Amino acid sequence: MSYEYVEKVDDKSIENNEKPAFEKPGDALTYTERSGSILNYLDESIRCIEDLKKKTDQIQRIMQILENARENGKKLFLMGNGGSGSLASHLICDFSKFRKLKAIALTDSIASITAYSNDDNYDVIFKEQLKILAEEDDVVIGISGSGNSKNVIEGMEFAKQIGCHTIGLAGFDGGKLKDVSEECIIVEIKNMQHSEDMHTLLGHMVAFLMKEA
Repeated sequence: MSYEYVEKVDDKSIENNEKPAFEKPGDALTYTERSGSILNYLDESIRCIEDLKKKTDQIQRIMQILENARENGKKLFLMGNGGSGSLASHLICDFSKFRKLKAIALTDSIASITAYSNDDNYDVIFKEQLKILAEEDDVVIGISGSGNSKNVIEGMEFAKQIGCHTIGLAGFDGGKLKDVSEECIIVEIKNMQHSEDMHTLLGHMVAFLMKEA
């Protein structure tokens, strides 16, 4: 992963993926320096939320797509890798239990994922599952912090081909995901943690605010 976000702490620049350089190797952050890092992280989170507040029309459209799918008995598929894969598994509970959507996480069948990875390659693990499970007017949500996860892109491209609605959750500049999604919400920050934080917030908010079944 690439973490390009830089924290500013007492005029020291600390890369998120590198140890801070102090006078004595191995020194821990002081209480004041750590407090500065905490505040910077929270300030960046607030900035991301302020940006999302400008995308309420797009969020409304996504909610409408999901409500229409539920009313018409269509299915929702979620997919992603790493933290985004965990979020896909997490959100099926919110959408299925609380909003009565037929939700499936393509991240949950270890047997299918390892079989396709072993027999073909990792890039097809979501597309091959969609070939069997997805139908026209189903909804597919692809989650990718970079926006360039190849298996997510391949899954989204296939979903479009068969007439599914495609929704992307991306970070950075949206990558290729924005180009293969009917709707793609981009957390415009070059930091994977903030992207994943906001994707979780978006998933919870959409499920919470959808109309009751």
